[in-house]
Amino acid sequence: MTQDLAPSVRPDAADDAVRAADGWWRSAVIYQVYVRSFADSDGDGIGDLRGIRERLPYLAGLGVDALWLTPFYASPQADGGYDVADYRAVDPLFGQLSDADDLVREAHRLGLRVIVDIVPNHTSDRHSWFEEALADRPGGTARERYHFRPGRGAAGELPPNDWESVFGGPAWTRTTDADGTPGEWYLHLFASEQPDLNWENPEVREEFASVLRFWLDLGVDGFRIDVAHGMVKAPGLPDIGLTEQAKLIGAQVLPFFDQDGVHEIHRDWRRLLDSYPGERIGVAEAWAPTSERLALYVRPDELHQAFNFQFLTCDWAAAEMRTVIDASLAATRSVGAPTTWVLSNHDVVRHPTRYGAGDAELGLRRARAAGLLMLALPGSAYVYQGEELGLPEVVELPDEVRQDPAFFRGDGQDGLRDGCRVPLPWSGEEAPYGFGSGGSWLPQPAEWAALSVEAQSGDPRSTLELYRSALAVRRELPGLGDGEMTWLDAPEGVLAFSRPGFVCTLNTLGDEVTLPVPGRPVLASTALEFTGGIVRIPSDSCVWWAV
Repeated sequence: MTQDLAPSVRPDAADDAVRAADGWWRSAVIYQVYVRSFADSDGDGIGDLRGIRERLPYLAGLGVDALWLTPFYASPQADGGYDVADYRAVDPLFGQLSDADDLVREAHRLGLRVIVDIVPNHTSDRHSWFEEALADRPGGTARERYHFRPGRGAAGELPPNDWESVFGGPAWTRTTDADGTPGEWYLHLFASEQPDLNWENPEVREEFASVLRFWLDLGVDGFRIDVAHGMVKAPGLPDIGLTEQAKLIGAQVLPFFDQDGVHEIHRDWRRLLDSYPGERIGVAEAWAPTSERLALYVRPDELHQAFNFQFLTCDWAAAEMRTVIDASLAATRSVGAPTTWVLSNHDVVRHPTRYGAGDAELGLRRARAAGLLMLALPGSAYVYQGEELGLPEVVELPDEVRQDPAFFRGDGQDGLRDGCRVPLPWSGEEAPYGFGSGGSWLPQPAEWAALSVEAQSGDPRSTLELYRSALAVRRELPGLGDGEMTWLDAPEGVLAFSRPGFVCTLNTLGDEVTLPVPGRPVLASTALEFTGGIVRIPSDSCVWWAV
């Protein structure tokens, strides 16, 4: 049942104060909180909203500007909360509505903004709308909120088209009629428990506008829009004619993703966001085949930011990085938007493991350097929880503990997303390392004792202190955040660029490089050696200079 918005659940003076800065989102560093893995306050082994609130001083001390919360709404948890049964209720796993209110108010008191996930492409199959649709007749009004179709073949035994689920297998599931006979099929681009909504239906649009207002009235500062590229499907739902469609996402426009019709929805949402004070923002999780198509999501009358997945998927190679950076900046500047930079999230292998290719020490060196590069680039940056600790992917989880729905399907995503979702280590020598008193929903490796917040705090060589220093410098130097940059001459394999009063140098090579000192060293991912006016920059490292 939807939880009521209590009279006390309203923005207050702290909310107004935290929203004082104009254009805050253009330079913001936003910390992604995977709710069930951040901090557990009640000992059930699952992170919750009160646990997040209790750890907010850590995020404020880290130096981020905002936090983005993954879904905490009422849900059967078939896909980690991305199968929403009630968009206005907090799932009991994570607390209650008053906990969400307390979290937002405390975050604002500490100078932090709060962005929440919204999941508009699909609902849970336990949503009241879908239950009504299953009970309705073919062609009934309740079914018009989703995509129901008769099957193909002599007896309708074949799916309506050849679309495949991102999680593997057909994107269609057949229903059973009240008399027990096979019925129509419904579309689900993800798990079968996540039926896709029909955004051509005005009732769907009206309902989500109401949901957005509900959370804006509570005081949230914006929304990360899940599958922002998927809400509109091509007319007629045409066949694709290809298999392994998940591998095509982000490589070409598909009839179920990146359709031009999504932009009308985002323009409507922008008008709604702009009707509230304090620069509430919309962030698109959008996979597009080019930087130019991605930029369409952040035109002046659409959303404020879009995740830059081209940067996330870029190899550790200077030339490729420069190409992606140039294309990203050119595309967003063409529409007057800031670029975003992200290295990891809850759906991909953590970047220390991606960069290391089996060598943990190498992966961490590169990850530390990539973190400094990301925070030096123009625009806004996203930090995935545990990134600041240098956490690697947990690659040896037993099959019996995995919960990723893609793991249980044959040919979709790799099904190993649980490895980046293992709960954070906070303190202590043994699991669950301060996560909570009742263990953790995924097991934590023994070597994480050395990577906990407690173990790294105060150690100038730690990744945590590197991030704290970088975020402090980013706030102190006016040339960082949003703005311009200029590439500088550098040897092959090295990236160097300047910003007002600042130079960044990245060595992606396997060997050290010797360069003229460009200024005063401010921060480096590894130790440097100087001889006169020459600096020796070790392999796979990044340096910040004040000039």
